[in-house]
Amino acid sequence: MSALMLLYLLSTPYVAETALQKLEKPPALHSFDTVQAIVILASGTYFNAPEYGGNTVNRLGLERIRYAARLHRLTNKPMLATGGSPLGGDSSEAAQMKAALEKEFQVPVKWVEENSRNTRENAYKSFAMLKKDGISRIALVTHAWHMPRASREFERAGFEVIPAATAYTTRYKTDVFAFIPTADALQKSNWLLHEIIGILWYRLMPAPHPA
Repeated sequence: MSALMLLYLLSTPYVAETALQKLEKPPALHSFDTVQAIVILASGTYFNAPEYGGNTVNRLGLERIRYAARLHRLTNKPMLATGGSPLGGDSSEAAQMKAALEKEFQVPVKWVEENSRNTRENAYKSFAMLKKDGISRIALVTHAWHMPRASREFERAGFEVIPAATAYTTRYKTDVFAFIPTADALQKSNWLLHEIIGILWYRLMPAPHPA
């Protein structure tokens, strides 16, 4: 009975969205003009996309690159895409983001970090790449619910991070449908649990020293 109740709660939009919002900090009210570069984190691959003729960025990645493109147009800062191929495939997630940004958003990507397998490696491998150009102050683009874990890792790697979160968890209104289980709510609960476990894991596991 307890397991069924927990499943019900995690499957309801009201509970899942309210819990996920606890991870999301409001957007910082500062200018991005002082950053030296924009760093965008990959979020997975849309494998064998028939309409695109192969692997491309997934829907979460599209939310991130849309906002990264907006930041670039506002600031004209150079961009780094970071993400390897943790699930395999013929191209890295960073390369997929670069292709979408340049071909569909007409936004150039200056650096591509293609060897990382997780958020921690995103941070340290990106720092090793950007420090060669004297870059340490960045706007970090990822989902709002992923930002606490991501910004902490990038700061530990050596960056000064200006959070550039996107895709906040919002709700149009609270009505009876907010308490009816949905697959979308269960997906949001999955993101929540993934982040909580990731935060705890990274705190327990020692991070490498910045290169």
